[in-house]
Amino acid sequence: MTQLTIDNKQYVIIHEASYQELQKQAALKWKPEKTFSIEEARAYSKKLIRKWASAK
Repeated sequence: MTQLTIDNKQYVIIHEASYQELQKQAALKWKPEKTFSIEEARAYSKKLIRKWASAK
């Protein structure tokens, strides 16, 4: 791991394999806020589509 400073911002350089492992671990810890049933998901998606269509 190497630290690098560009424009007063610090960055870290790591190997790609380590980065992919970190991404995998983060994805496994992530949980959705709410899980919808099929009917709820359809109703929610229709609501969003109507909202987006009216905005155009």
